[in-house]
Amino acid sequence: MDNYGFLSILPPIIAIILALRTKQVYIALLLGIWFSWLILNDWNFLTGSLATIEAMVNVFKSEGNTRTIMFSALVGALLLFIQYSRGVEGFVNKINILIDYFEKKQSGYSRVIVQILALVTGIFLFVETSISALTVGTLYRPIFDKLKISREKLAYIADSSSSPTSIIIPFNAWGAFIMGLLITQGIENPFSVLVSSIKYNFYPFIAIIIVFIVIIAKKDIGPMTKAEKRTKETGKLLNDNAKPMISETITSFKPKEGIKAKAYNMVIPLFTMVLMMPLNLAYTGWNNVETYSSFSNHLSQAIGQGSGSSSVLYAVITSIFVAMVLYRAQGIMKTREMVDLILKGISELMPLALLMLLAFAISDACNQLGTGQFVANWSKEWLSPQYLPAIIFLISSFIAFSTGTSWGTFAIMLAIAIPMANIHGINVTLVIAATLGGGVFGDHCSPISDTTIISSMASATDHIDHVKTQLPYALIGGLITTLMYLIIGIMST
Repeated sequence: MDNYGFLSILPPIIAIILALRTKQVYIALLLGIWFSWLILNDWNFLTGSLATIEAMVNVFKSEGNTRTIMFSALVGALLLFIQYSRGVEGFVNKINILIDYFEKKQSGYSRVIVQILALVTGIFLFVETSISALTVGTLYRPIFDKLKISREKLAYIADSSSSPTSIIIPFNAWGAFIMGLLITQGIENPFSVLVSSIKYNFYPFIAIIIVFIVIIAKKDIGPMTKAEKRTKETGKLLNDNAKPMISETITSFKPKEGIKAKAYNMVIPLFTMVLMMPLNLAYTGWNNVETYSSFSNHLSQAIGQGSGSSSVLYAVITSIFVAMVLYRAQGIMKTREMVDLILKGISELMPLALLMLLAFAISDACNQLGTGQFVANWSKEWLSPQYLPAIIFLISSFIAFSTGTSWGTFAIMLAIAIPMANIHGINVTLVIAATLGGGVFGDHCSPISDTTIISSMASATDHIDHVKTQLPYALIGGLITTLMYLIIGIMST
């Protein structure tokens, strides 16, 4: 790989600026990819443009990328299933009963309760960030609208309960991916090391705590204050010039008439998704473990060796199958209806699949340019042991913010941070935690992050409005985390 130096960070910077200025995320990502390949092809317009097309085609050469895109599309089918079966309506009815109960106890308290429920739902769906954000946004949107809670607040809760939870509960694709990276760095027991690092991974915990405090205290800051005031006083769910990122078709799809709304028609398929994720990780990694010592040890190693992309794909397919059997047994749908719904659900989430394609393509382009490697190498010379955790956190944050991917940040930074921790005598789990937390923080702030985009889409809010309203809270969490790593770094050296 050639060294492109400062040029390597220009494409993600251009994509970020364009996303903020034009509010056209698709165009911003596409131009970022195109600019990357212009650089890679010595500024030749023709070959750079053709290489951009081939780069998007090459995304599908990766089996993991293809599985993830398939999974993203199939999630649309699952969401449409539970909508058509009146499962969402049944669950909403249960929540409304709970809201009415608390409203009788204390007027105005229902707004707090429903936001807490949205947060808890996001935490519960730790198996995959996309499922978490999509479910929270789609499920709670009508309830938030009814209670005059802004779409920006819903997107913030969906976003802040997805990635932070997925990184601190390792029984998911995130855990499998990170454990695989730890193995390449010579970590003999990656599962136990990852679990040990959780107590030092401050940002995800702080991010969730901030959401909880904001909800309970009923206090907002920055642009979120204006958004909440607008919705509460005028009933406007979005700004006048806002452009929601999702088609209303999937959310306004009429449930089937003549059947009773039952909450378990939603709960059972989603619970199946949650259950199947760790099971699939263990299954896909079982034969990859060379020696058998004990069942528990073999299981933990198998989860570490499992395929995250395969596991999420198998999980959503299993969930759809369970939903089909459940609805067919109740006489809710016939086979032909189910097939039509699957196709319609896939088509409705094609924008999400396209965004996944562009996100993977710009990540691949940044890897070709050596964006993360340039930033990491540039910082090597001036790192001091006591400041290492804080600096690693900040560098990981910058890389994730620039590239829009926490996973790419993990791949780059763990390969640098772990050897540096060993050289300087710093606790390896502390540096691992700083890398992971920085990746989540930067990803959380980035307008080109797939999880940030998905949260906007699921909540049907303007993407840039979501980024602007969430950013102050994320920055507070990042600042507190940096200070904590400074204190711990100084104390441990």
